[in-house]
Amino acid sequence: MTTTLAPELNIARPAFEDAAASASATVATAPALLVEHVTKRFRPDRRKAPVLAIADVSLRLERGSIHGVLGANGSGKSTLIRLVSGLLTLDEGRVEVFGLDIERDELAVKRLINRVSVDAAFFKKLSPMENLLFAARLYGLEAEASRRAATRILGRLGIAQSRLGRPIEQMSRGMQQKVAIARALLTSPTLLLLDEPTTGLDPRSKLEVQAFIEEVNAMHDATIVLTTHDLAEAERLCDRITLLRGGRVVAEGTTPELKRLVAERYGQPETLEAVFMTFTGRSLDDDVEEDGETDD
Repeated sequence: MTTTLAPELNIARPAFEDAAASASATVATAPALLVEHVTKRFRPDRRKAPVLAIADVSLRLERGSIHGVLGANGSGKSTLIRLVSGLLTLDEGRVEVFGLDIERDELAVKRLINRVSVDAAFFKKLSPMENLLFAARLYGLEAEASRRAATRILGRLGIAQSRLGRPIEQMSRGMQQKVAIARALLTSPTLLLLDEPTTGLDPRSKLEVQAFIEEVNAMHDATIVLTTHDLAEAERLCDRITLLRGGRVVAEGTTPELKRLVAERYGQPETLEAVFMTFTGRSLDDDVEEDGETDD
């Protein structure tokens, strides 16, 4: 993976350095993320049986890696991200972040992670800068340092200073997504959960965001979990990929490993699209056409 470093993008994380150092010192050999036999069911209607959204999923992410999670709509990608981030409770299994249990050590874990989703929420009447400074205050970051960092990050993502004072509601969906990414990166999280972060962005903006993800991963040794429908994005960014189908892990490996697998075992072309179609049972074009109609 080729990465261009930008030292001026270094972001202080005074509120979380102690937590990160404590986790590192306490469990120096622990993986960045450990998901063991996690299961989640939903009961949308009490008259019907629970729906199994995640079924006995196990993952292990090493520190500093970028791990992709792929799957068709409804496969459980977003549910898995919400479980790891603590937005949903576990029915079975356990999740650890740098050796800290997400339920027992909830507050310490939240200091180490941040999440970007395709449906990011804002104070729509406030500007990008006001939204970022509000988030920084919640995380205990110093105001002036946060303002400087926010300006650098937003600029790096292609948002000019002239736009920083406009209400979020006046910005395009793609531009709002950039602000959501900037808000997550402002806290320089040790574990960054990116749930389809480039959805809605034009090709140039998508490339800018991908380059910045690479820089954050390299500069801060951040571990990143990425869900995406963009297979070129997954191939560029991810060290390893897990494929989900019906809430279950059906394949995992590096891109070259998965390509060789579908070629040797199934006689398919050595492409990531062939990997996706083989293990999800779906065409990527069909899946994207349904995007938004089914909960992931």
